[in-house]
Amino acid sequence: MNTNAPRIVLGTMGFGTTVSPDDSFRILDAFVDGGGTWLDTANCYSFWADPSGVGGASERVIGAWLRARPGGRERVRIATKVRQNPLVPHAWPQSAEGLSADAVRTGFKESLERLGAGYVDLLWAHAEDRTVPLAETVGAFGELVAQGAVGRVGAANHAAWRVERARALARAQGVEPWTALQLRHSLVLPRPLTPVAEGGHRMLVPDDLDLARAEELDVWSYSSLLWGAYVRADKSLPDTYDHPGTARVLAVLAEVAGELGATANQVVLAWLMRQGIDPIVGVSRVEQVREALAAVPVRLGDAHMERFAAAR
Repeated sequence: MNTNAPRIVLGTMGFGTTVSPDDSFRILDAFVDGGGTWLDTANCYSFWADPSGVGGASERVIGAWLRARPGGRERVRIATKVRQNPLVPHAWPQSAEGLSADAVRTGFKESLERLGAGYVDLLWAHAEDRTVPLAETVGAFGELVAQGAVGRVGAANHAAWRVERARALARAQGVEPWTALQLRHSLVLPRPLTPVAEGGHRMLVPDDLDLARAEELDVWSYSSLLWGAYVRADKSLPDTYDHPGTARVLAVLAEVAGELGATANQVVLAWLMRQGIDPIVGVSRVEQVREALAAVPVRLGDAHMERFAAAR
């Protein structure tokens, strides 16, 4: 598990599509000025919201911001992903690029061009691709690390056993193994064994944390604030979260937030960071960045964690 100080990761999925370039610049400035470091993007962001039907907008906005901010590349660490970008506009998932060696190399090369960067700090395999031998994917990721184009590699939306299998294959090939996991996780949980409505998401399960703790892997969580549902009356939780445990957790959340003088969002983020999980926070306004960064000093004690565990 992550042994570094807790950190908020800035999710940039909407940059250039649902968040204008000007607003994206303001958000990036506020994040860095507030002490933030990690940016999380993907080569497919956000094909579903882009009239072009393909991804790349988020990386292009980040690249433009880096060019407009001398020294900006030294102030941030960039994580991007390959696997899901449509090769044919508006044709996903049938034309998603996949994780063949050629797809990984091509997708990553295009990411670097959009970012205007010589390297990224972390490259994720965005989801599994079981049409390709895992050894081939592992080799392609390891090759990019060996070239110095990628600092580390990780697996997003992968089953724990596939991650460990990939790590064994990397050791056998003598290449850099995946050392980070990215999965969907939050304080409230959907009903057990019910699929979430959002395509391609994989929920964090105890096996993932068990693997991460045993192998000292970093864990990043996404959709951690459930699109504002913790704090906005106009944002209701999806139906899959409609069960007694949700009501219990939300009641404890309100109590703890009041006791600590924090917002509900900040307590959720603090709860994740208390477990060594780095939450990715997607925002559309500067105020949301500041609220998220203000969660870093919020400290939950053992008694708080026990109350949440009992409610869940």
